[in-house]
Amino acid sequence: MVNRLRIVVLLGGHSPERDVSLASGMQIASALRSRGHKVMLVDPAVGDGPLRTGEAWEQADIGPEPPSLAELPADYGRNYIRTVAYLARRRVDVVFNGLHGGAGEDGTIQGLLELAGLPYTGSGVLGSALAMNKVASKRLFERAGIRTPEWLLVKGQSWDGEAVARDVAATLGFPVVVKPSNQGSTVGVSRVDRADELDGALREASAYSAEVIIERFISGRELTVALLDGEALPIVEIIPEHGFYDYECKYSHGKSRYVVPASVAEETRREAQEMAVKAYQVLHTQDYGRVDMRLSEDGKVYCLEMNTLPGMTGTSLVPKAARAAGIEFSELCERIAGLALARAKERGRAV
Repeated sequence: MVNRLRIVVLLGGHSPERDVSLASGMQIASALRSRGHKVMLVDPAVGDGPLRTGEAWEQADIGPEPPSLAELPADYGRNYIRTVAYLARRRVDVVFNGLHGGAGEDGTIQGLLELAGLPYTGSGVLGSALAMNKVASKRLFERAGIRTPEWLLVKGQSWDGEAVARDVAATLGFPVVVKPSNQGSTVGVSRVDRADELDGALREASAYSAEVIIERFISGRELTVALLDGEALPIVEIIPEHGFYDYECKYSHGKSRYVVPASVAEETRREAQEMAVKAYQVLHTQDYGRVDMRLSEDGKVYCLEMNTLPGMTGTSLVPKAARAAGIEFSELCERIAGLALARAKERGRAV
């Protein structure tokens, strides 16, 4: 990409991943500015205009737990609409979507940007919606022959704990992982080793989603495969301090170790990367993403989920994988912006 572009970076937003998005967005903006682009930061949860540089949130760190959203405007949905309307009136070349979770990643803001005719990075409405909903994505994985851990679905805010525990013991066995259907960054996720821990984990997950997945825990190694324009990057192995890759281990420096490229057999590397590309295609995703996996003790690769707007922070995995492929962070961000711009030009609606 040679031309100097006018790029808006969306960051923050109204989801439990807000702090992660703020960190991602700031690093994306810094990288793009280093390549000579004119960058404006916009938080759609708080207003319809650019954020001022030097504000307190720019120095904020990601805490060990998801942030409280109580201080954000209650009508944040209208602010998303106002934000896109504001951007539609500006001379914007590309919107770099640095949001994570919620309306920023589930297809909602993607639909607004589509209606406004604004080129934006990341997956479109369909891919965003399918990947964010773990129930939909797991069903598609199964249909496409992508190996994924066995699972059960619990709906609603009330359940028969004893009946659920019996079902888990009979079909999955302990330990299991309990997770909301529509969150990322391990928000609301718990590992459950015993039946008497299940009810608390269900309460935690159901605070974030009306649908909760109970998934068989795959004992083994934590792997992830990043993708750029449909091609798999080197595999990253994650070794969390807690033994479980939770929110704190993801975003606190020193809480996890990373090996990239992962030290795995050639056959495993090929299988994991091919599985990641297939998941990327099955879910209709585009530009970039990250597929989280488990490598079982008997050498089988399991696909857990697809992240369409993965973190771009100091501890994030996509930048690590890109660097192992010889792509520095600033080039990675510029290439992602370029993919969005090229797609818009192909559709005949570039700004």
